[in-house]
Amino acid sequence: MARDIAEGYTAMTERTFRTLTGPDLQQLAFELDRYLRELRGDQPASDDIPSLQQRNRRIQRLNSALTMLRSYRLKRKL
Repeated sequence: MARDIAEGYTAMTERTFRTLTGPDLQQLAFELDRYLRELRGDQPASDDIPSLQQRNRRIQRLNSALTMLRSYRLKRKL
C-alpha cells in the first residue's frame, strides 16, 4: 500500500483509515516510514530534473499520508 500511495494510485484521507484496525494502522505507519527511508536513500543524478521531481512528489505523498495517519491515531485514542 505504501508504494501505491507514493505513486499516487491511492489517495489517503481520514476516511480511508476508518476500516483499518489498530495493528493495521501501526503496520501501515511502519511500511510508510520504511518506504520513505528507502526513497530518501536513493539519490538520482542532480542534473536529472524529471527524476528529482518524481522522487520529491513521492516523498511528499508519503509524508502527507504519514502525517495524516499519525493525526488520525491521536484523535482515535482520545
